[in-house]
Amino acid sequence: RRRERTFGFHNVVLLLRPPRLFFSRAESAGSIPARRIRRLFSFQRHLLSSRLLRGAPHLNPLHILDEDYCGQAKCMLEKVGSWNFEIFLFDRLTNGNSLVFLTFHLLNQYGLIELFQLDMVKLRRFLVLVQEDYHNQNPYHNAVHAADVTQAMHCYLREPKLAQSLTSFDILLGLLAAATHDLDHPGVNQPFLIKTNHYLAALYRNTSVLENHHWRSAVGLLRETELFSHLPVEDSIERQLGSLILATDISRQNEYLSRFRTHLDENDLCLGHASHRHFVLQMALKCADICNPCRPWELSKQWSEKVTEEFFHQGDIEKKHKLEISPLCDSEANTIASVQIGFMTYVVEPLFAEWARFSDTRLSQTMLGHLGLNKASWSALEPEASGSSEEGESEPGRATEEPSSRALSQGSQES
Repeated sequence: RRRERTFGFHNVVLLLRPPRLFFSRAESAGSIPARRIRRLFSFQRHLLSSRLLRGAPHLNPLHILDEDYCGQAKCMLEKVGSWNFEIFLFDRLTNGNSLVFLTFHLLNQYGLIELFQLDMVKLRRFLVLVQEDYHNQNPYHNAVHAADVTQAMHCYLREPKLAQSLTSFDILLGLLAAATHDLDHPGVNQPFLIKTNHYLAALYRNTSVLENHHWRSAVGLLRETELFSHLPVEDSIERQLGSLILATDISRQNEYLSRFRTHLDENDLCLGHASHRHFVLQMALKCADICNPCRPWELSKQWSEKVTEEFFHQGDIEKKHKLEISPLCDSEANTIASVQIGFMTYVVEPLFAEWARFSDTRLSQTMLGHLGLNKASWSALEPEASGSSEEGESEPGRATEEPSSRALSQGSQES
């Protein structure tokens, strides 16, 4: 796809030909400074995302971007804070650009573009590159999932406790972390990367492999676009962005959940402290990342089908190469219903029960209500799983503290 797009712009690039960005006949690639090569590729990538090449008048970039908010898509953005937001419909209405348009809209709605003096051409380019670096061939871990998580994060940021306490810097971090939290996801989980000796597993020493890669990929795009180069807090943004994305590692689920529960038991969360606000942002991102079972059934069911398709695809690869099949990835031994019931019981319910203790609002009760109804719907489709689910619920404390390895393995992919 990218090769086709680049070829389509080839003649335009040659016509524009900025003299300091292209090699002369007397120059060779080996003699060109690395910085100049980066400028060349950076310019070419910018051309692919620029709206100016469409012949639009050279106005304020915000107005140029606003031309894309048309008809039904614009109407949908007026209700972007609704928990029933139809992200799949929005993605179709934006021609597959839901992540770009939704994230830009939210940053503008919160006044962050003006407050942080963000160059809107750089911002647009950054968002386009982020969206392109998601793998749309992944049934689940793609740009639509990132847009869905970003929309959920927006809903949480509007909750009273957070809205009254978070700074604009916190909100900026939260939205960017949501949009980039699965950047360049390969569509397989960490154990698969480790057992196949993937270079990412070696690079990050088998620790939070995917999450480290998502974070570093996001930082790479921030530096390439120089989106925050004018701000003195650029390094702080990169570090805190990493802290948020790394919190989505499901293998550390109990660590974060236990800490959250302790804070709530002792009632010592003080959102006036930056460290406490950051921790709440981490928990909010964790909730947004795995909130699909808490959506209305029509949306939740679609996400369940997509994530299970991705599981089974990994299982097919493992079968083909005679590797041990990962838990929940064997299509002959699992169903969508059984996978979802286990995930809801051992991963989703404990997290959202604590979130409801922290933020006891209408939204929290709505999410728990959908979670219960969705679990019952899957149980009705999987009689055997229903019985095992009821057995698991008879010891809720144990289910929360000692989730099965199967559930955690599933969570490592679904998050």
